[in-house]
Amino acid sequence: MMSFLIFGLIAYLLGSIPSAVWVGKKWYGVDVREAGSKNSGATNTFRLLGKKAGIIVLLLDIFKGLLAVILPVIIFNSEFQELIQVEVIHVQIVCAITAVFGHVFPLFASFKGGKGVATSLGIVIGIHPPTALVCLLIFLVIFIISSYVSFGAIVSAVLFPVILIFVFSETDPWLITFSLVLSLAVVLAHRKNIGRLLKGEENKMKLFKK
Repeated sequence: MMSFLIFGLIAYLLGSIPSAVWVGKKWYGVDVREAGSKNSGATNTFRLLGKKAGIIVLLLDIFKGLLAVILPVIIFNSEFQELIQVEVIHVQIVCAITAVFGHVFPLFASFKGGKGVATSLGIVIGIHPPTALVCLLIFLVIFIISSYVSFGAIVSAVLFPVILIFVFSETDPWLITFSLVLSLAVVLAHRKNIGRLLKGEENKMKLFKK
């Protein structure tokens, strides 16, 4: 229980690092929470501040999710191999949940954060890299074809548990439950986007726009 509490808190603090807010204020004098979609995530950063800032925020958000779930593995080193095989994945899942919660409700940014997609990608990379790769490819294909970031994120999130279970034959009940919860959380976070997509009012963003 102590491991869950300690690592969960660390993961929440990592998730709470408001990359978009800090990059926007430090280098551009812009608070991304007050312009565009008013979302402190990579997509709004791309739209408001350009590719350079957007890429930096995207990588930072991915990295904090990745770090949150690999810390337990780093701490529980080879001397605790038996413990790793039995329990570390459970600690990682708790860290994954609290890291996303930290991104959505960041302690360091007045609890006003983003939707957690990039952070979730970092988490999935840390927990199950093959599934992360497939989901990322699906996202990129949909994004390139449709120019809708939200649509790509929603579809890849919905397919995350499907790929995990039916493509990679995952059987761990904790991991399967987590995949379902994360998938639902991403869809709920994009409920307004879904409404705009259905109405044809969602903003497009070109990946290769100069």
